[in-house]
Amino acid sequence: MTAVSGGTAAGEGELDELRDEAHSVEVLDSEVVFAGRVWDIRRERFGYGDHEIVREFMEHPGAVAVLAVDDEERVLVIQQYRHPIQTRDWELPAGLLDVEGEDPLEAARRELAEEADLAAEHWEPLITMHTSPGGSDEVIHVFLATGLSATETFDREAEEADIVLRWVALDEAVDAVLASRARNGILMAAVLAAHARRSRG
Repeated sequence: MTAVSGGTAAGEGELDELRDEAHSVEVLDSEVVFAGRVWDIRRERFGYGDHEIVREFMEHPGAVAVLAVDDEERVLVIQQYRHPIQTRDWELPAGLLDVEGEDPLEAARRELAEEADLAAEHWEPLITMHTSPGGSDEVIHVFLATGLSATETFDREAEEADIVLRWVALDEAVDAVLASRARNGILMAAVLAAHARRSRG
């Protein structure tokens, strides 16, 4: 059977590994068409090949998330209300990179404390991902946090006021993802990455 593709293919031996490729184009026009409370919608006109293309996208400051794992190898998930999907979904402690100049790791430490009343002794990058590259420039940095300890209790408001915390085995979280019982994209990517890392030793 012959594979059929509508795109272009690299020649054999041209690529050593699968890797996204930065690619700049000439932006002919750029404007904010909607200024929101948290993020904006930007419209850009740009040249691509022989064409001019117009696209709108959500301009996002970036974000961080934390996969916290305790001494029993359980992962922390939190449940909170998300209005666009009208669901109390299970997700990871996370937050925006909305403090100017703040390092992503420091933001992750802050979010773990503010949303889960926890600190971690050990931190390492787990994955970095574009959550929706066709419609947003958001980049989220997900960290693995271990060596956990309790911190002071934070006062929470709005959607965070009734956050529910739950500790689950990593395999249980993977099962929930594969059965589509847990559909938060960041949670899905993080627990599957952690499972793959553990499987590889």
